[in-house]
Amino acid sequence: MMTNERKYPIGVQTFSEIIKGDYVYVDKTDLAWKMTKVSKYVFLSRPRRFGKSLLSSTLHSFFAGRKELFEGLKVIQLEQEWTEYPVLHFDMSTAKGQESPNALQNKILLQLKKYAGLYGKDDDELTPGGMLEGLIKRAYAKTHRQVAVIIDEYDAPLLEVLHMDEVLPEYRRVMQEFYQPLKACDPYIKFCFMTGITRLSQMNIFSALNNLKNISLLPQFSALCGITEEELSTTLLPDIEMMAEERGCTVEEMKEKLKAHYDGYHFSEISPDIYNPFSLLSALSDRKIGNYWFETGTPTFLIQMMRKFNYNITLMDEVESTEYAINRPTEAMTTMVPLLYQSGYLTIKDYENESSIYTLTIPNREVRVGYTDGLLPSYAGLQGEDVQIGFALKFWRALKKNDLEQALQEMKTFLAAIPYVEGFKKKLEEAATAEGFYEYTLWLIFNMLNVYARTQVKCAGGRTDMVVWMPDAIYVLELKVNGTAKEALNQINTKGYAIPYATDGRRVVKAGIRFNIDSRTIDEWIIE
Repeated sequence: MMTNERKYPIGVQTFSEIIKGDYVYVDKTDLAWKMTKVSKYVFLSRPRRFGKSLLSSTLHSFFAGRKELFEGLKVIQLEQEWTEYPVLHFDMSTAKGQESPNALQNKILLQLKKYAGLYGKDDDELTPGGMLEGLIKRAYAKTHRQVAVIIDEYDAPLLEVLHMDEVLPEYRRVMQEFYQPLKACDPYIKFCFMTGITRLSQMNIFSALNNLKNISLLPQFSALCGITEEELSTTLLPDIEMMAEERGCTVEEMKEKLKAHYDGYHFSEISPDIYNPFSLLSALSDRKIGNYWFETGTPTFLIQMMRKFNYNITLMDEVESTEYAINRPTEAMTTMVPLLYQSGYLTIKDYENESSIYTLTIPNREVRVGYTDGLLPSYAGLQGEDVQIGFALKFWRALKKNDLEQALQEMKTFLAAIPYVEGFKKKLEEAATAEGFYEYTLWLIFNMLNVYARTQVKCAGGRTDMVVWMPDAIYVLELKVNGTAKEALNQINTKGYAIPYATDGRRVVKAGIRFNIDSRTIDEWIIE
């Protein structure tokens, strides 16, 4: 039997610690090196927990000339000089959650002060930008070498106030003043690298820094953060073998399970499949498939922005977008699509060359189930644990047996017995239409069960309220509040809602369902 002697860098984001500690490491140093040759100023957007901080730390060690850390890695064959440059490295995630712009400014100054011991500080440097400019120039004067500036999670201080139009400009001005010297200090800078989740406008946040190269959608850097299928089958193969042995399945079966749960990200139109690195390594370490990306819950800022834009969450499986739209600056958004893509809740599924249109979708099972749990209270007044405990298992088993009658009976009982009645009722009252409210409530519940469902599906005869895909059956559902189940079923038949699935090979089941707005549950259905 294999023994697990491998160390996994869960929560370890310092490159030197990973190398010295002999942790499992997926070598990205060749891509990091190539990135430094693309432009002097580089920006990379990736979702949270995707390895941005480790990449920043790797660049720190590289520009600090620490060749000994890179022995045996790909970059050794590429880099010849290994010059030691002064490095100014800032992690802006430590400055998030500040109660005022002044508190934010003081938090940034605290980060800058750690370099004052090395390069000094002038008395007139009272702001973050003034102090940064002074540090860059003094570091250059002291070492006679240009400076590498690395700013990780540059947007972290702004994310929590992104939906607050009244205070966002003040917080943004603090960040703008901090970043402003980077352009003026160009002669003293060797390389400048910035990471973040969102892309904020260069004009508003970076001011004159108009030469920042955004590599976030470039195919050659798609795999810079995250783990590819090839890396899974080579570097991480021993870990999969150990997990498969412990779980009593084959290596190929374990690969399929990991793929369904953590794969599916694409960061360009020709990107390889990318796995979420934090979740994948956590699963290999624990020998357990879980929803690690959501251990801290769905970010509050995301839910707030979805509410602000009144975003229809049921449309997330087939979103069409242009490159400009998904790469659009956050403060210029007119829909939630850029933020959902940049934060990892949507990813590129397909790309049409002729029209230059991207199709976006939810990446994998972990994202589908996890973010649904976060959205249920906000959109339906339900709690995720109430959906999962008891109801989910019964409903899933009924569908697996092709018993829609029993599944709907379980749903009726569940909705009628919800303990959070007032929350459910309040969300119903807030909804534009009762049918619309029940559509996204059912959609959320199906997603919580990891059942693929879509609402308002177009066909020749109109739009089907909901279509649900199971391995051996397709369910075509029409929902009515002011009507009967018979009228709903007649609408399916007369408008041909089920016709597009006739040649699919799976059983096609049609159901007209009526919701009772007083009891807030389904009270009548007809299945055909």
